[in-house]
Amino acid sequence: MRISQILVFILILVYFLQIILSDRADNFVYLFILNPRDLKILQLVSSIFLHGSFFHLFLNCYALYFFGQVLEQKIGQRKFLEIFFISGIVGNLLYLLTVYINIIPPIPALGASGAIYGILGALVIFAPELTLLVFGIIPLKIKEAAILWFVLELVGTFDISSGIASAAHLGGLVAGYLLAKHYEKDVYIFYKQYF
Repeated sequence: MRISQILVFILILVYFLQIILSDRADNFVYLFILNPRDLKILQLVSSIFLHGSFFHLFLNCYALYFFGQVLEQKIGQRKFLEIFFISGIVGNLLYLLTVYINIIPPIPALGASGAIYGILGALVIFAPELTLLVFGIIPLKIKEAAILWFVLELVGTFDISSGIASAAHLGGLVAGYLLAKHYEKDVYIFYKQYF
């Protein structure tokens, strides 16, 4: 089983825990959500595994399952996990920065979207010709889609009405791209040596 598939399973399991434990006095979600007003270092990672709705979970699991497997196959499990977690953490840090410099209000954040955007950013390097349907209808190569996402998330970072942590998406996308650039030479040497 691939790491990307195991992560999908973990995200689903945690979501069911959120539902089951939602009525507890110490609400499960609020212990692990990224809370700018009561930040704990653990939340930089734990919030990646929480989701605000079934639709939020579905979108992230869908992207993780399909795009995660492509990236994992190209770079291996260890580098894939590094991109997933580092992108998620960088996304969370950029979100916190937008809160602390008063771009957006201190609303708690959750979700794997920053990590998923990191995977997409990395695929710009490792599968630039991969074609996908943006918004379900527009066929774009991932390298073109990444430019569109970058612009949309940059604009979205300053839109406090959306309820979407666009800064986390933006941070994840850039982190994944930069990590992939860093890994590019190592992966090329690996493939040249063994294939």
